[in-house]
Amino acid sequence: MIVSPFRMPGSLPAVCEAAWPKDVGIMAVEVYVPSQYVEQAELEEFNGVGAGKYTVGLGQARMGFCSDREDISSLCLTVVQRLMERSCLSYQSVGRLEVGTETIIDKSKSTKTVLMQLFEESGNTDVEGVDTTNACYGGTAALFNAVNWVESSSWDGLRGTHMQHAYDFYKPDMVSEYPVVDGKLSIQCYLSALDRCYSVYRNKIHAQWQREGLDKRCSLEDFGFMVFHSPYCKLVQKSLARLMLNDFLCHPSPDTESGPFSGLEAFRDVKIEDTYFDRDVEKTFMKASSEAFENKTKASLLISNQNGNMYTPSVYGCLASVLAQHTPQQLAGQRIGVFSYGSGFAATLYSIKVTQDATPGSSLDKLVSSLCDLQARLDSRKKVSPDVFAQNMKLREETHHLANYIPQGSVEELFPGTWYLTRVDEMHRRQYARRSVSDDRPLEARLLTSSNAAEHIPSPLKKMPRIPTATAGPEVLVISNGDH
Repeated sequence: MIVSPFRMPGSLPAVCEAAWPKDVGIMAVEVYVPSQYVEQAELEEFNGVGAGKYTVGLGQARMGFCSDREDISSLCLTVVQRLMERSCLSYQSVGRLEVGTETIIDKSKSTKTVLMQLFEESGNTDVEGVDTTNACYGGTAALFNAVNWVESSSWDGLRGTHMQHAYDFYKPDMVSEYPVVDGKLSIQCYLSALDRCYSVYRNKIHAQWQREGLDKRCSLEDFGFMVFHSPYCKLVQKSLARLMLNDFLCHPSPDTESGPFSGLEAFRDVKIEDTYFDRDVEKTFMKASSEAFENKTKASLLISNQNGNMYTPSVYGCLASVLAQHTPQQLAGQRIGVFSYGSGFAATLYSIKVTQDATPGSSLDKLVSSLCDLQARLDSRKKVSPDVFAQNMKLREETHHLANYIPQGSVEELFPGTWYLTRVDEMHRRQYARRSVSDDRPLEARLLTSSNAAEHIPSPLKKMPRIPTATAGPEVLVISNGDH
């Protein structure tokens, strides 16, 4: 995604008082999903599990996957180039590139440095930022870093954050692609983090409103939309219900005769920390919040339902799903709540206030337009059998750590314009190529190899002290990626 001020301030006043960029936000979003998927119903039969275990129990319909032709670097290369091309931006205009991920190929070398191959032709090497790594939270941390960089100041931002040490989901084996998971603990960590983040966020909002002379409490009703990190769709629905539970328990005198809290008086005295696995509480509040789920959250699950857990970019896939399914007029002025969670664990609940300007050609109109083909892209994927899926997973397990290796996956199955791995040499150095955007051209249209770029003299503008001027500053790219 591209982070930039919606507008830059005018000239500095005569009195030398800094006027920092305002209304910094997301100007463009690019989403990439693999070109193949497997039906969850067919996978249930293939894996010999009960019917509905994935489709009903997890709420999933399809799951996208990568062959050994793609990895974190190729996914990022694809997304960065597509984002730059669709946004008509010059690589020379980028001043910071931040990669948010949970996956590493090299314990020392960052994915960011791999992406700098895209900048060679422009000669721009003065690009700040590296990788930000922490399970599914990496993308959120990268976004915050980018916003702070554009603003050139850091403030509280009314975010509710909670971080805590836990071994709920972790990857200690560097020769394995799979995590060690404590399923029950993972769910408890997620829900407890949601409770805490929501509490901190509401307290900060309430304090601000008090300073402004407003006597009201922040609740779920203050959000037009609510999106969550989505390991699986059913957990998202449970999470929205949990926000209603928090609202109910924190309300000084809830109306249990009518409205959303109707009939909930029996749960008035429950302790929030005792309800993580309380089925009665879960079912009751899922039912009570069903209308809110339909209006505020269901649309966010498009990519999650059709592609599965993307890890780090999961919550932003949910945000993109909301944007893709609403008009600028429906989004204008809305507050979108965002809950980002990464195992281990780190979490933040924050909100995005959508601009009121929904006129044709506005930033909001362009943002929504950039995602108008999301459903079509999902529908354009090729369905494969569970057997083909299993073969690809086995191939990745056996080869992902190998040196002197040439991938076996079919390049023809990839979408036009997709970057892919061509080989890993004997020193574990990876090389990538991009499939042509036109099917009638050679597939390996460009092969990225090291080259000696012409010496580049950094732009004086980038080296100046960060005193705001009327000149627009460089754009920022934030790439949120999970090796799915």
